[in-house]
Amino acid sequence: MTTSTGIRVAALDDIPEGEGIAIDKTVTGTADNIALLRDDDGSVWALDDTCTHADASLAEGWVENGHVECPLHASKFCLKTGAVDGLPATKDACPHRVEVRDGEVFLFPNEVPA
Repeated sequence: MTTSTGIRVAALDDIPEGEGIAIDKTVTGTADNIALLRDDDGSVWALDDTCTHADASLAEGWVENGHVECPLHASKFCLKTGAVDGLPATKDACPHRVEVRDGEVFLFPNEVPA
């Protein structure tokens, strides 16, 4: 479903700093919805939306200092790699590459960020 230019999934202004939005898997062609997460420095990252510990949306979590914290049990994940950085989760989240071009966010599903 992806192209060499990515899939336009949002405008940058749609994602407030320190927050996230969920993009439906019917748009992305992925097994899970994708959480677009905007760090407090303005950078945008993408992870599978469902927390690997329990059925909660990472897009509804707290985003800061390169991490997202799950709103259900406070597991933390690295925005760049998806690596667990706080229990109770023990399994990493799946990251996806994103690019911001001219104020638009493009997703490259199942491509690992550089």
